[in-house]
Amino acid sequence: MGITLLLGGGAASLSAQPPRLSAESEVSMVTILPGDPVYSMFGHSALRVYDPAQGIDRLYNYGTFDFSDPLFIPKFAYGHLRYFLSVVPYQRALRAYEQQRRPVIEQTLSLTRADRTALFRELQINARPENRYYQYVFFFDNCSTRVRDALEQALGDAVQFGDRPRPNATFRQLLDPYAASLPLVDLSFDLALGTPADRRVTPREAHFLPDYLFEAFAHATVQSGDTTRALVARTDTTQWIDGYDATATAFAWPSAAGWIVLLLTLGWTGWQATTGRRPGEYGDALLLAVVGIVGALLCFLWFVSTYTVTTYNWNLLWAWPTHLAAAAVLLGRPSATGLRTYLVATAVTAVFVALGWTWWPQDLHTAVFPVVLAVGIRSGWRAMAPEVSPAEMERGMRTA
Repeated sequence: MGITLLLGGGAASLSAQPPRLSAESEVSMVTILPGDPVYSMFGHSALRVYDPAQGIDRLYNYGTFDFSDPLFIPKFAYGHLRYFLSVVPYQRALRAYEQQRRPVIEQTLSLTRADRTALFRELQINARPENRYYQYVFFFDNCSTRVRDALEQALGDAVQFGDRPRPNATFRQLLDPYAASLPLVDLSFDLALGTPADRRVTPREAHFLPDYLFEAFAHATVQSGDTTRALVARTDTTQWIDGYDATATAFAWPSAAGWIVLLLTLGWTGWQATTGRRPGEYGDALLLAVVGIVGALLCFLWFVSTYTVTTYNWNLLWAWPTHLAAAAVLLGRPSATGLRTYLVATAVTAVFVALGWTWWPQDLHTAVFPVVLAVGIRSGWRAMAPEVSPAEMERGMRTA
C-alpha cells in the first residue's frame, strides 16, 4: 500500500520528448520501509532514475497525495482518492525519509540502455499534468503496483515475475503484521473490511505491499533477445536507521477493553438480578448506541462508498445500525411496544454469532467477541426482566 507525502518538492522538467539515457545511467526500484505515521505503516515503493552524464537523479513516486485538501477526509471515507506521480530529487527524498526514520533499500535493475530509456520515457509521460493523477485502489492500484505496471508498460513481455512471492494468505492476513504496533488501526481494518478481504491472494496481487513487490523483483527475470537474466543486478541498503525495528508490537488493548466491558456487564447484570433491581436505561442505551454507530459506519462503507473490499461485511450480524433507534426509544419510552421483541431478537442473534464465531466466512476481530456477548447479555436480561422490580412492588404494596 505504501503511501508517502512529499509535497512542495518540485517536479523535474518534463520535456515533450525525454532524452535518451547515457550508458552510465541506472534505474532502480527503491523500497522505503514502514514508518510511524499511519499512512506509512505498509512501507513504500518508487523508481529512481540516475544518469550522472545528464545530471539526472530523480525519484518517481506514485504514492503522493495532498493532505491539505479540505475535503481529504470526506473523499477518503467515500473512496474517491486521487493520488499522483510526483518527481523529486532523489537526495531530497532520502533526507525526508531519514527524518521519518525509515530505512531505504535500492534494487538496481539489470536493463539495457534501450530498456532504461524506454522506462524513463514512460515515467516522464506518466508524470505529465494530464497523466499524473489516478484513482487509488487499496489492494489493486497503488504506489507499488504502479511501479510494476510502469516497468511492464515499458518492457512488455520481456519482464516476467513468475509465481513469487507465494503468500498463501488472505488480504486481511497480509495486513495483520503491519498493524501489530497499532492495535486500534488493526481493529478498524477488521471492522471495515468485508469478505473480499478474506480471499486468498495470488502472487501478482501480493505486489500491492512493498515488501512483497521487493521479493517479486528479486525473483523476476528480463529477456533481451535470446538472453534471459535476473531483473535485479544489485541490492543495496542505501540508508539505514540505527535502532529501527520492523517487528515491534503493542499491547492489544482493544481486546482487553472488550473483555473488561464483558466483565463489567456480567457484574452489573448479576448485581441487578440478585438485588431485585430493574435494568436502568442509560447504560444499555449507551452500549446499543455505540454498537449502532459502528453498524451505521459499516453500512456506509458497504452501500454508499465506492470501496469494493468493504462489501459483504459479516460484522453487521451483530452491529445493527437500528441499535441507534433502539437506544433512543430506550431513553424516551422504555416500555414502548415492540422494544422487548427487538431486544429478544438482539439477544438471540448475539448468541448465534458467538456460537458460530470460528465458522463465519469472515475473520472477525477478537475484541468484538466479548462485546457481542455483552450486548446479548444486556438485551436478554432487559427483555426478561419485569417492568417493575420485586422491591418496587413490595414498596408499592406497603404504601397501599
